[in-house]
Amino acid sequence: MTPRSWLLLLALSVVWGGSFFFMAVALRGFPPFSIVLGRVALAALVLAAACRLLRLALPATRAGWLACAGMGLLNNAIPFTLIVLGQRFIPSGLAAVVNAATPVFAVLAAHALTTDEKLTPLRLAGALLGLAGVAILAGPAAFGLAGVGEALGIALCLGACLSYGLSGVWSRRVRAAGLAPLPAAAGQCIASSLMMLPLVLAFDRPWTLPVPPAEAVAALLALGLLATALAYALFYALLAAAGATNTMLVTLLVPVTALLLGHLVLGEVLALRHLAGMAVIGLGLLAIDGRLPRKAGAVFTRR
Repeated sequence: MTPRSWLLLLALSVVWGGSFFFMAVALRGFPPFSIVLGRVALAALVLAAACRLLRLALPATRAGWLACAGMGLLNNAIPFTLIVLGQRFIPSGLAAVVNAATPVFAVLAAHALTTDEKLTPLRLAGALLGLAGVAILAGPAAFGLAGVGEALGIALCLGACLSYGLSGVWSRRVRAAGLAPLPAAAGQCIASSLMMLPLVLAFDRPWTLPVPPAEAVAALLALGLLATALAYALFYALLAAAGATNTMLVTLLVPVTALLLGHLVLGEVLALRHLAGMAVIGLGLLAIDGRLPRKAGAVFTRR
């Protein structure tokens, strides 16, 4: 992880940090499948236009579109749908906390399905340490199951984590196909839009829905333009620079950036457990990155 990679990681965590809030607001005016379709379709339009403006070619080979289709399924269609369905049962903040389980699924998937990203004790310890920090952030009240509905919401969001973890392995096909970050992001969103369209027509039947409130429309626009179009441009740049497992670390930072944005923009007070949680998450990131523990070990060995 270079300084540029860390900067991309922080930027991605900021734009994704608000996505759970935007989904909660969008649910006030749109059904779940329509939210996912609107989100990825808007992003597809913006990213495709950006490619045209910058004279970057969209995927043109079978391997390129297969890579984009897999990412559209595993990194968009499935997890976005599961998260928005889960947020019908649990608050957006708890959904963001549950989403931080993604790095654990990512390192396990990489260990099982690849030959060069095998699980190491330090990497697993770092991911688990990061999850411990997220648990401290949330506090014990967030994990007190109130009933079947809350348990179902958490299970749906954990299913999204599994899908994200598998997408990290599949993303190798994007690099193997030689796709640049922006065309890869555009291809992914185009593919996921085509996947979601039949579900919207069959189940949501948008022509029968009432006119949504302005706040829901604004939230959907933010989801598409910021939390998807901009986010995936950053995501693929980070993926190319730092690899799949390191990219998944963004889910550990999302709850942190959500708290910081709430404090800076809304004047919310940071409790002591928030600061403690952020410190533990930082230790987890350093452990997974590996450089600081290795340097510390080298210093100890020399002594």
